Formats: sequence, C-alpha cells, structure tokens
Amino acid sequence: MTRQCSLLLPRVCAALADPRQPGSDDTCLEKLLDWFRDLTELYPTVKLLEDNPCLTEFIASVLALPEPSPSILSFTLRLAGILAASENRFQHLQQEKLLARLFGRDGPLNSTVWEDASVRSGWVEGVHSMMHHQSALHFLCNDGGIDVIFSLQGDPSLFVASAASQLLVHMLTLSVESETTKPLSTKDCDWPACAQMIIKHIEDSLQSSSASHIEQSLKLLTSLFGSCRATWTEVLWLGVAKQIESFLMEETVQAQHVLANLLLNMAWSPVFCDTEGSFWALVTSALERLTPVRAGPLAVGILRLYKCPQDVRIQALTVLLQPMDCILRAASQPLEYAGLLDESVSDPITVESLLSSKSSCTSLLCQTLAHLEELLSLIRLPVDLPYTSLLRSLMTILQFCNGFLSPASPLGSTISQILINCFRVQMSALDVLAALSERKGCDTLIASLFDVLLAYLESPNTSPTVLKKTFQATSKWLVRLQELSCSNSQWQQTEKILEAVFLVLQKRLCSPCWEVRDSSLEFLTVLIKCLRDQDEFRQSLLSSEVPRLTENLLEDPESYVRASAVTAVGHLAFVTYFAPESPVISDQCNRENTLEKLQEILSTDPEGFPRRAVISIFTKWLRQGCTGQLEDTEQFVSRVIQTVEHDLDWEVRLGGLELVEVFCNQTICQLGLPKCPYAPISSAVSGCIHQNESLQIFCRAKVFSFLFQSLCDCDKPVGQRACDILFVLRGNFYPVTNLKDSQGTGDSPAGRGIAWLQRTLRQGSLAQNFPTDAGNGLDFQDPESMMLALGTIDLEELHDELNKSSDHVEKSPQSLLEDILATVGTIEENEADCY
Repeated sequence: MTRQCSLLLPRVCAALADPRQPGSDDTCLEKLLDWFRDLTELYPTVKLLEDNPCLTEFIASVLALPEPSPSILSFTLRLAGILAASENRFQHLQQEKLLARLFGRDGPLNSTVWEDASVRSGWVEGVHSMMHHQSALHFLCNDGGIDVIFSLQGDPSLFVASAASQLLVHMLTLSVESETTKPLSTKDCDWPACAQMIIKHIEDSLQSSSASHIEQSLKLLTSLFGSCRATWTEVLWLGVAKQIESFLMEETVQAQHVLANLLLNMAWSPVFCDTEGSFWALVTSALERLTPVRAGPLAVGILRLYKCPQDVRIQALTVLLQPMDCILRAASQPLEYAGLLDESVSDPITVESLLSSKSSCTSLLCQTLAHLEELLSLIRLPVDLPYTSLLRSLMTILQFCNGFLSPASPLGSTISQILINCFRVQMSALDVLAALSERKGCDTLIASLFDVLLAYLESPNTSPTVLKKTFQATSKWLVRLQELSCSNSQWQQTEKILEAVFLVLQKRLCSPCWEVRDSSLEFLTVLIKCLRDQDEFRQSLLSSEVPRLTENLLEDPESYVRASAVTAVGHLAFVTYFAPESPVISDQCNRENTLEKLQEILSTDPEGFPRRAVISIFTKWLRQGCTGQLEDTEQFVSRVIQTVEHDLDWEVRLGGLELVEVFCNQTICQLGLPKCPYAPISSAVSGCIHQNESLQIFCRAKVFSFLFQSLCDCDKPVGQRACDILFVLRGNFYPVTNLKDSQGTGDSPAGRGIAWLQRTLRQGSLAQNFPTDAGNGLDFQDPESMMLALGTIDLEELHDELNKSSDHVEKSPQSLLEDILATVGTIEENEADCY
C-alpha cells in the first residue's frame, strides 16, 4: 500500500461508517473490495490489520450503528470475509470479537436489516471468502452458521439461494480435503464433523416430503459432482443413490430438469464414467422415464461423451431422434422410406401427443434441432447418425412449414397446421441442414434438397430472417454439390441448379425490402469466395444479370446494402477483371469505372459502413496482387491514403493503415531488401540500393506522413497500429546492431524537424492539426529525413504510452479512495470519476 493510500484510508473508513454522510456509489464499493482482495494476496499476514487499525475500527463502528444502511452493512460483511481469509487475520478479528457479531447469532441475522437481500447476499459472500481454513469452518459449524446456510438454500432471492448452495459445496469439499487423515472408501467411511452435518442435511432433504427441499439437495449434488472430481464423491453418491433411483420410479417424476443435470454432471466425471453397472443403469432408466423435453439435454450430453457404454449411447441417440422419426412417419402412411429408428426407447404416443399440441410442438422440435446442430458441430462424432434419413426428416419439416407437403396421416395434417409459417422451426431446421452439408451420406437426396431450398428462395412468404438462413444453407450445399460434380461428372445437374439459383437471386436483388437485398448480396459474396475457381459457376454467374444488378446497388439508399454491394463488387472483380481466364479481362474501361465508383464511395459516402467496406476491399485487392505493377500500386496507395487520412471514422483510418502495412511488406519483398545484418558485401551494397528505392517509394506514396500523423490520432487503436508498422519498417531499415549507431539529429534543418516531431508525438492526441507540409523543417517526402526519423524517434516510449489504458490514472487505488471521499462530500471539489 502506498503512503498516499495509507493516509487516505482512515478518512474513507470514517466517511463510510458515518450515517450522516450520503451513501457511497455501489461501483466504488465494489472496486474497493477488489482492491482489498489484491492487498490480502500481496500481504497475507496480520500486519495488514496492524498497520491499518482503521479497518477493524470501521467494522466496529458499523456494528455499533443502531440502523446501518443495507449497502454499507453488506460491504462490511464482505470486507470482513476477505480479511478473514488468512488464518492469522481471522484470529485477530476473533480476538476483537468482530466475527461473532457479524456472522454469529448476535449478528444481523435477527435484525430487520436481514430482510434486505443485499445483506443476506453479503453475509453468504463474506462467509465464502473466509472459508479457506479449518478455523473458519469450525467457527461456522459451532456457532450455528451452517443452519443459516441451509435455510438460505430456499431464499426468495435466486441469487442468494444459488450462492448458499455453492457455499455448502465449498465447505463440504474443504472439510473432507482438509480434515480427513486417510482416504475415504465405501467400506471405511468416517466423515469429518462439518462434512457429516452437510451430508446428513442432504440425506434428510432427499427423504422429506417437501418438493422444494428435494430440489435444493439435488441442485447441491449437481453442483458438487460438476465441480469436484475426487474419489470420495463416489462414497457420498452410494449413500443417496437408492433414494434418487426411487424418484425415477415414481409415476410422475419430480424435478426432472435437475435430475437430468445431476446425471449428466456425473457422467462427465471420471469417478463415474468409468464405472460399470449401477450408475449407467440409472442413466438408462432416466432416458426411459423422463419426458422427451427433459431427456433431450441428457441424451445429447451423453452422446458427446467418448467414454460411455455402447448400449447407453444407442439409447441416447434413440431418445434424441424420436421426434424426427415421428415427423418422418407422420408425413406418409404407409411409410415410403426407411425411418430413423427401429424401435423407441419410450412410448412413441408421448412424442406424438407433444407434436400434436400447438404449445409443445414448436419447443420440442426447436430443442431437438438445436441438439442435432450441437452434435454436428463436433469435429469428431462419437456416434454415427443416420444422415440420409435425418436429411429427409429435415426436408419434411421445411415442407410442413411452407405448406408444400400435404400429408396423408391425421397426425401429419395436425403437425402441418401447427408448423405452417413457423419461422423458429424453419430457422432451426435450416441451421441443421447447413451443418449436415459437411457430412457424407446425403448425396442421393441432393436434387430433392435443392427443390426444397429453391422453393424457399422463390416463395414471397419466406420472411427476410428465414431467407437469410436459406441463403446460408444453400451456399454450403452448393459447395458440396460442386465437390460431387467434380468427382462424378454430373455437370448438367450442377449447371441447372446454378442457373435456377442465379435466376432467383436476380429477383431478390431487386426486392423492395432492404434486408432481402442485403442478405442476397452477402449470399453472392460467399458463393464467389467458395466457388470462383469453378468454370460452371463463373459461366452461370457471368451469363446472368447478377453482376449488373450488384453494381447498381452501390447507389442503394440504405447504407448497409451499399456496404454489402461494395463487398460483393469487390469479390466480383476476381471473376470479371482479375481472373486469368476472365471473358472480360480486356475490358479495361469497365475495370477503371468500378475502381472510380469505389473511390467515390470512399471519399463521399455519408455513412461509415460503405467506406469501411471499400477500404477492406482495396486491401484485399492489394494483398491478392490485383492493383497492377509497382508504379500503378504506388499511385493507387497514395490516392487511398490521401482520402482516408481525413476520414472521420476511425475504423476507415485503421483500414487505411492495414492497406499501408500490406503495401510496405509487398514492396520490401519485391525489392528484396536484406534483413540479415551479416549479409555479404555485395549483398549489402545491393541492399542499400534497394533500401533507397523502397524509401523513395514510401515517401512518394505519402506513407510516412500518414503513419506519423496516425501516431497522434485521437482514437488509440489507430495510433497503436501505426506504431506497430513503424516498428516493422525500422527493423527493416535499421538492423538491431546498427540502430544505436544511427547518426544523431544534430543541428541541421532535418535535425530540428525531428526534434519538433518528437515533441509533437509526446503530446499524442493533444497534437491537433498535425502539419505534414515541411513547415517545421521536416519533409515527410524526403527519404533521408525519414531514415533519420526512424532511427531517432523513441518508438518504444510511444508504444508504451499508447498501450496505457485511457483510465490508468483513474483506476489507481489512490484515485478510487479520492473518489469515495468526493462522493460523500469530504473533498471540496465534488468530482467523482468512479465509472
């Protein structure tokens, strides 16, 4: 603790304990507690309390108040817990008789202030903070505090109830692991006193007739098995297993979601996942007895496990796929195709009744589809899914939703009426459909699949949100289709599908709804990224009206659409202008026209999104080597720099720096500037020539003026990026061994200019209207001056300054203490900066 803080702390404590002062800001109190946590870690001994007696005086003063404010009392409880986390400070507070008055029977438990949830929360948090040693454990168990925690498990505040449950888990773990002299086993189990009290409470609650008490103990066990993987947890489990098994045997299973979470946490624990017999038999029973809605999360959790008996895994898969199988069977009777399942785990009537109900059909299908997507997102699936039947089931759901399927069965008709235009199910099904594109085994249905997707793309009833999802699924399946056509020569099918896709895309690009135009452009961009090297794709694209319509949208009234159009046009250029075998490669006029349009957007568009998109596309072009020879690239970069350096959007300026970074790297690589300080003489001479040449290019392109100006940018990310680029340039022009030997600035005009530049850069963002016209004796287009500047300017100091957080002064403990004093009115200038 600094001297200034030690002087301010007594005044802060006195102000906080004074009931006449207005309450301090809660944010300040939270930050103060964070500071005390840091202090107690740095100074774990009792010396912290001995050197700062104001802390114990503050606690005593708050306890002496007849009616302390809830926020100050809560703060005091939490502070005392933090201080009592070490055993010697705990003993010190005990000697002062403070802990019993805070956390014992004589504390706030019996006062009216206990009715405030913040006080109960502070009490639980304070106890949790001190619970790091046996002294705290015995204090709480012997003084009746553990009974308070048991009662707080049912607190009306969910936050307090959850914290109490977590505290009991922590206490049980601490008691077992710090107080047992030998490992516990099923044959020889002698629980420590505190652990015994908690375990008896769990067992009594599970055997009680109170549903809330049963649920509290199940949650406690769930939390315990989720956080503690010690072998003694198996001993605890054997004592309660029969009771939990009996819950699953009841006609109506209680607390189903908690039971499912409990079994899942246990299945992930190495203590239980390796065991044979009883535990997995219980999981099997749960999969059979829980409702499909509750069994679903348990099933998908089991399927994610790599260590699991095969029969349990098959049963979990059956539970998960049962709603999808029901959909497939409801679509046609008799069943035209193979179903998903040979037999059901639970009664199929249950699933059918849920799917027949408007209130449960959507939620069950959305949950099932979300679980399937979760499984399909895994790189390696621990289980084989029936992909073909699953795809057919997804197509059936989508056809139910848009009314394109008329089922023959009564159940199918009911489901179809419920799902018609249900966008939640549509979006979930399309997400799974997209994920399924990366799995093999669905190739035979690909023509039927595109019929369904195209129906959605063409339908005027498809909402913009569902259309966006359809575009995403279509793009993934088009990539899959292209892979298949390459391997089995099905060119005609691919061309036909691509023509249909571009035909519907033309219509969507002209939609009156801006969201549809925007997602259509995003779809086109994705297609070009993935398929631009495929001849069939390029031919279908260039023979359509899509390129022309896309360019027209550069003038769209909606800025989001203009930004997406810029990105799409930028990627289209890889097909139309930059492709080696492009049909319009000779059309220089069109290429220059597109470039001029984008540069016009960069310099004149009133919105930031299109301008950001332009600078991003220009950088992509430059990175791909599409901007011509070195001289053309130099002019291109120079023109872009002069446009973006005055842009009001910091992200556009940052994008300009990214472009400069790419340009510098490419120039240095093309000119072959040697980076090795020990290169041969001939190489060094050649390197000197290349060094001068690259310096001249950077100066002519106005790179240095932009970089040094960006160092003083009022937006810190811009300055940080500029500094990083200058570091790289200095490393190329000044090898480490030569940097310290670089010539000093001297008293030359250039030297005086660099001295001015150093002073300006030290001002940082305070350097307004940064001049770059050599008016201060420094010419940013003079290679010699720039070489001198790179070797002289202290970039390390600038880097450190730029990387300091903007509130590094305000975040200091001293500033925090001053803020609190200012808030409570003991400093004349009431200027709090606690936020």
